[in-house]
Amino acid sequence: MLVQIIEAMSVRRGELMEMVPCQGGKQRLTFLVPSRGMLGFKPIFVNITRGEGLMYEAFKGPLGNIRKGAIVCNAEGEVTRYALFELAPRGTFFVQPGEAVYGGMIVGEHSRDDEMECNITRAKALSNVRMAHAEKKVTLPPPRLLTLEDCIGYVAGDELIEVTPDAVRLRKQELDPVKRIAAARAAAKQRRE
Repeated sequence: MLVQIIEAMSVRRGELMEMVPCQGGKQRLTFLVPSRGMLGFKPIFVNITRGEGLMYEAFKGPLGNIRKGAIVCNAEGEVTRYALFELAPRGTFFVQPGEAVYGGMIVGEHSRDDEMECNITRAKALSNVRMAHAEKKVTLPPPRLLTLEDCIGYVAGDELIEVTPDAVRLRKQELDPVKRIAAARAAAKQRRE
């Protein structure tokens, strides 16, 4: 647990200021962390330490890679159980079956560092052929529901946060996948020059 919290804080530009032993064999760690590094960190921190804590400090430079790639929807419609079940090994999803999605909407976090586009609205092909093993019950992992604070800590430079009275969503700045790829190539070319 001690190593996990130190690693999590160092990725967010946190500096360990003090480590004091406490009663019961516990350690009290004091970190100096930029406030933007703490955005969206509370659930992770609570999960690791079984406690809470927040500290603030001034800007210290860009953060390290604190997230994986995004899973981006490339179709409009409702999320299906079938598509979620098929894509579940690829990452963690922010949506659940029956939820309305659109092209360019970020629907999950990829298990790798690159971005992945998928059709999360794909339905199971209905045919007349039945197999004994085909009608098994599908269990899905629960979705990771993002709060506004989570989204602020998660959003990347080419992404936007949509806040409506009903939901808080992440989406790509450019919804059209062809234009998004062209813009990414142009940005990469400009960085090389």
